[in-house]
Amino acid sequence: MASNGNEVLSPRPRKAVNPQVARAYKQELHAPSLDTRNITPAGTPAPPDDAPPSVKAVSAARRELRKKTNGRIFPTVDYQERVSYFDPRSSYSNFRGFFVLFWIGLGIMATTSMLRNLKETGLVLSFRQWPLFTENIWELAASDLLMAATTGVDLPLSKLYKNSKGWLRWEKGGIFVQCAVQAVWLYVWIAWPFARDWTWTAQVFFTLHTLALFMKMHSYAFYCGHLATTFHRLKELDLPLNPETPTTAAVHYPRTFPFPETTPPTDGAADGEDDEYNNISPIIQLRNDLAKELTSPLGNTTYPHNLTLPNFIDYLLCPTLCYELEYPRTPSCNYLELFYKTLAVFGCIFLLTIVSEDFIIPVLDDSHLRLQAAPTITDRALIFAETVSAMLFPFMVTFLLVFLVIFEYVLGAFAEITQFADRQFYSDWWNSLDWLEFSREWNIPVHNFFRRHVYSASRGVKLSRPVATGITFFISAVAHELVMGCITRKFRGYGFVMMMLQMPIVMVQRLPMVRGRSLLNNIMFWLSMISGLSLREQRRFVKKLDAEALRLRLALEVEVAYQSPFVNESHDFTQML
Repeated sequence: MASNGNEVLSPRPRKAVNPQVARAYKQELHAPSLDTRNITPAGTPAPPDDAPPSVKAVSAARRELRKKTNGRIFPTVDYQERVSYFDPRSSYSNFRGFFVLFWIGLGIMATTSMLRNLKETGLVLSFRQWPLFTENIWELAASDLLMAATTGVDLPLSKLYKNSKGWLRWEKGGIFVQCAVQAVWLYVWIAWPFARDWTWTAQVFFTLHTLALFMKMHSYAFYCGHLATTFHRLKELDLPLNPETPTTAAVHYPRTFPFPETTPPTDGAADGEDDEYNNISPIIQLRNDLAKELTSPLGNTTYPHNLTLPNFIDYLLCPTLCYELEYPRTPSCNYLELFYKTLAVFGCIFLLTIVSEDFIIPVLDDSHLRLQAAPTITDRALIFAETVSAMLFPFMVTFLLVFLVIFEYVLGAFAEITQFADRQFYSDWWNSLDWLEFSREWNIPVHNFFRRHVYSASRGVKLSRPVATGITFFISAVAHELVMGCITRKFRGYGFVMMMLQMPIVMVQRLPMVRGRSLLNNIMFWLSMISGLSLREQRRFVKKLDAEALRLRLALEVEVAYQSPFVNESHDFTQML
């Protein structure tokens, strides 16, 4: 209280401050002169020796930060010799944000399309192609299941090659029996969709699955056949040696997966092993090499213990086309990741349908009508060029979605189910400089199959590298032409010729004066990729419409012969065609 009777407001009592902290703070403020040895470069005095550790830590932090600015009060910018993220010399490679942006853009496109359909038709979605997906679906499912089951013929045949002591041994007549079985199997299942007259969507799916299972059959049979021959040689070494006993070096089958190597021994141990290796007799060394060839690289499976039904079913489900005794596995299945990948498969199919419904089919329908009404060749050429240009971007999006749904989500889902560890199903094919590089990086499972069972097999019979490469491209071109024939129902050879033309193009791109221009080669790769897809679809659609128009005309002629009332109702549509 003040003496004049007025109240004086005073703060409430507080907890006493640590006297050491107060003394240090007071000395820092009121010290008239300090030893320059305890003054920091910025002029702040150092805390006394008896200050608490927290005060000393704060002071040390302030000194350290001030040293980084070299005593300058104004903040500086750290300039260095650096390149931007998109510079070709940059080593930065994390562009996942653009992947997220890609999906956001597709989501905006789908939302816009649904709003437009709701405004024009009163329906959120309007799928004209829905009958193509639903027609023959149950017959397709039953046929596909039966086709997958018939691949099991490889298992008893492989056991037959192993147990046979006569002409059915693999190195004698077994390989010819296997080739005949595979040829009959492939012919039956390729001809089945044509005989049933399925829609082109069902036929393309069934044909692609047929080719994939055929490659699985071939890899399983030929690798197990090689192991059967190795197994017979190992058993023959247990018998008394005679002049007919083969003692040539063991044949090592090409490996597909980079299995982990064993820990290398020390120098002393390596020298000892080398001496021991040199002292081993050739027969013992041959026996050891044959035994290693029959054992998986991870050492958990040995031929012929792999010839079981569970092993074969597991191989069919694994996302690979090359058979191995054992694959690297993950510790467990991530069911949440499996759910996301399965959901992404249906999401990609949904987006593919929207792109085709809104940006491809209307353009092709309009192009077909305009081409029919065009009076001159020049007008038709301009309409054709305009149509191809209008479909470039939609087909680029379609191409990317097909790539994602197959190599990222479908194969990823099966890898999660089987706990398949090696999930590098593709490489950075978007940076390809030529078609040969693209064929290696776009589809690694198929590339591994062709390299192991076509190229290496061709080189094994003393063929040169160019010839082996030509055979590989030839078989791939035949498969591509088969798929194109399933779409158009005609085999004209256009896809085969265009596929084989990649070889001389690659030879030109591998010239030193062209090879060094990486940016130009990548631009040409993308232009040819996008324009080729658009041209092929334009040709396919026109042929398909011509075929449908011919079928309708034939049907109408039959109706006329029988005086059906359907003719009068369809007369206007016939005139339009």
